[in-house]
Amino acid sequence: MKEQIVTKDAPAAIGPYSQAIRGGGLVFCSGQVALDPATDTLTGNEVRAQTERVMKNLEAVLKAAGTDFTKVVRSTIYLKTMNDFAAMNEIYASFFPAPPPARATVEVARLPKDALVEIDVIALA
Repeated sequence: MKEQIVTKDAPAAIGPYSQAIRGGGLVFCSGQVALDPATDTLTGNEVRAQTERVMKNLEAVLKAAGTDFTKVVRSTIYLKTMNDFAAMNEIYASFFPAPPPARATVEVARLPKDALVEIDVIALA
């Protein structure tokens, strides 16, 4: 059985997908970009500010699902440019206690809303 997770504390889905789905003891969070849920506008024009907003959005979705960053087991990071890797990584790391989750990071041609970073996570429910 799967359960849709929805919170007003993170941006609403901008397409036919859920903010997250809980199923099989896991929470699958859709990718988040740096949209401010209060204004529905992109936060900042550099990767540090955008990563901070992305992580706060994910935190809100995880909380709505009854879990948190301590239970994240996997993440995927999509960067507009790998030149932003170190700056993104600094902010990203500050949200995770040891041990950090497994992860992949890839450079992509374009992200929704022309964001600089998008991150999705899978957590234990």
